[in-house]
Amino acid sequence: MLNRPLRAVVRATLTVGALAAVPSFAWAVLGGAPMATPNDATNSVVTAARVASAATGGTSSGATASSPYSVRSTTFSTGTQVREYIGAGGTVFGIAWNGPRMPDLQTLLGNYFPQYASGVKAQRAARHARGPVAVEQSDLVVHSGGHMGSFFGQAWLPSALPAGMTGADIK
Repeated sequence: MLNRPLRAVVRATLTVGALAAVPSFAWAVLGGAPMATPNDATNSVVTAARVASAATGGTSSGATASSPYSVRSTTFSTGTQVREYIGAGGTVFGIAWNGPRMPDLQTLLGNYFPQYASGVKAQRAARHARGPVAVEQSDLVVHSGGHMGSFFGQAWLPSALPAGMTGADIK
């Protein structure tokens, strides 16, 4: 029989060892760098696009200012797909997901998760029910919904959207 302090040390060591054996999932972090592709996932650039600036208003000279961004899609072995919207500076300004499993929103939203969680709490308290979530704040927008086996959602930073792009473009 081990004494109490020794048991605590053994338990802590086993817990840390068990956590180290669990595969980590690399997700994009909203407002941060794109995710590294995990071993169990496939990755591709869906599109590299330029969004015409709303300020140019489609001038007849054919010269328009534009903001480049790319959309990188990662499909995990679970079937869940995450699309990262990456600005010219390499920062993720939007994320969309769909698939049979809900992604870890705490990891996906990074520093924005507490703001999202408080928005969800307020929304659920106001309507006393579960269901689709729409947190719409000046610096963070998250829409999420679905049911077991079919989840979907989008999150974006309104102030980081390229010129000419709206939240409706995060798909």
